[in-house]
Amino acid sequence: MSDELIYQIALTQVPHIGDVHSKALVNHFGSASAVFKASKKELDFIDGIGSIRATSLKGFNNFKEAEKEIAFIEKFKISPLFITSENYPKRLLNCYDSPSLLYYKGNADLNTSKIVAVVGTRSHNDYGKMICEKLINDLIDEDILIVSGLAYGIDSIAHKCAVKSNLKTVGVLAHGLDNVYPAQNKILAREMVKNGGLLTEFKSNTKPDKQNFPTRNRIVAGMSDCIVVIETGIKGGSLITAELANGYNKDVFAFPGRVSDQKSEGCNYLIKNNKAALITSADDLLENMGWKKKVNPVARKQRALFIELAPEEKIIIGLFDSNDTLHIDELYLKSKLSSSAVAQALLMLEMQGIIASLPGKTYKMLD
Repeated sequence: MSDELIYQIALTQVPHIGDVHSKALVNHFGSASAVFKASKKELDFIDGIGSIRATSLKGFNNFKEAEKEIAFIEKFKISPLFITSENYPKRLLNCYDSPSLLYYKGNADLNTSKIVAVVGTRSHNDYGKMICEKLINDLIDEDILIVSGLAYGIDSIAHKCAVKSNLKTVGVLAHGLDNVYPAQNKILAREMVKNGGLLTEFKSNTKPDKQNFPTRNRIVAGMSDCIVVIETGIKGGSLITAELANGYNKDVFAFPGRVSDQKSEGCNYLIKNNKAALITSADDLLENMGWKKKVNPVARKQRALFIELAPEEKIIIGLFDSNDTLHIDELYLKSKLSSSAVAQALLMLEMQGIIASLPGKTYKMLD
């Protein structure tokens, strides 16, 4: 480990210096060591630092704690990821309050092309379990990294299903890497390190205190492309993650539930208030994120040939040969069918997964 790491760890332990201040200081001086070597006058000059924080920095001398942490890191082969590291999650780095230092044990690429956070209630029911398992299973061939919080309930189901399906998954912890909470997930955590990883901003010997979980949630939201809320109550911690994701301009999706089901009340609230887009399948997620694999028109037409279609349905399909989308009026005009015949054909083609309806009374062929 480099001497610079001592200063990087120490910077996270200076009183009155938070993540926003740390990043401002490192951006200005270039490194953590340069921050500590700067004069009080130079520190005072940085916008937002001020005399109190500058004095706190200059008076800090507890580098022994940083040395202890380095010994722990080396013993358990943990990777420290400072904000200047190439391996630091770039999506998270773009968030204004991202941690200045992360501790990571695993082999998943935290900057892979597609990352989905899956969150939900700790006290799920059979509906939530079924939805979560189906979502993960339907993403097996998509090369997606699954992120969650390794908590009871939906988080654990998402991780377990990903491990079982050989899909990489990362758990973001609300404590140090010397422990696993809840304890029942210790075996799961070991498996995740083999095909994914564990990530935290907390140094060793940090307990899973209540205030750490909302802090943890911002990492889950910030390092992902989108957040999927499976099942949550109106006061569930998943709503915090969804709100954070909205603040970071991330895409948020939610599976709806029965209006009488308290465990889906949070999901329904997010959808109702336009804080999350409604999805009912992995296909919806891929479509919304623009991750669906493209199939050329010839392949799409060949697929349709294997389905027994009515004459009116064949006419409608034929109109899409050179068009990505068609308005309902174009379909009436070009097909020369009655409006009822067009409506019936469109309905049947939608049910067979050949075409999809879009806003504005337009339709397109599916991949």
